[in-house]
Amino acid sequence: MYFVDYYLSTHYNFSMNRDELIKHYTNLLDIESYDDISLNGLQISMSNKDIKKVAFAVDASMDTICQAADNGADLLFVHHGLFWGSPIAISGMHYHRVKKALDSDMGLFACHIPLDAHPIYGNNAQMALRLGLNSYDPFGEWRGKNVGFKGRLPFAMTANEIARILGFSEDEGLRIINFGKDMIESVAIISGGASSDVKDAIKECVDCYITGEAEHSDYSLVKESNMTMIAGGHYKSEVFGVQAVMRYTEKELGIETFFIDAPTGL
Repeated sequence: MYFVDYYLSTHYNFSMNRDELIKHYTNLLDIESYDDISLNGLQISMSNKDIKKVAFAVDASMDTICQAADNGADLLFVHHGLFWGSPIAISGMHYHRVKKALDSDMGLFACHIPLDAHPIYGNNAQMALRLGLNSYDPFGEWRGKNVGFKGRLPFAMTANEIARILGFSEDEGLRIINFGKDMIESVAIISGGASSDVKDAIKECVDCYITGEAEHSDYSLVKESNMTMIAGGHYKSEVFGVQAVMRYTEKELGIETFFIDAPTGL
């Protein structure tokens, strides 16, 4: 089941020209500074019109594209777009996704690694904020840039308490590998498919590493290092960034927004 959550505002009905809004997002998220396999930025254009409503979702799937278009969005902002570093034929499922957007005159804007790494609106920064970390030290290098954060919790928590604060659940992919302290005091965070960075978390001697997915080989690493790893699910660990940009769009730009929650359970 898919849910469309509307965030009401007292200062709706503002709009921004297409080119101005795209430039604004590009600069805000520092997109051009990242050598990402994702084609970050405007992946599908719309006519040169004023943008009055923006939809937000984690993935550009047929479901989210249809939900966005059918609810009147002028632009769909996603973390996982449709184009990933190499040419792809506009055929099959890809054709139907692109055609739905074009027929609806709805643009598609994607922001992948820059949205993981952003120090304010990124997935990792938002999780750190949600947990109330006392510091936001950089963690996890990706192509010469740090994408994650590490720090100390405001008070010691169990792994289950951390997962609950972040909204992770077993129904939506949560896995906890718990061989560390009962009460966790320090964490490192990288969203999505960043299980390999558990090695850096071990080197940093944090009590717990938080990410989206866990690999089979992580179990022994975590066990033999006497630490804890929380894999909250790839999808659930990456709702934070798009929702943060959505709130920014609504509150700072005055543009109507809505979030499409399309969980994968993975």
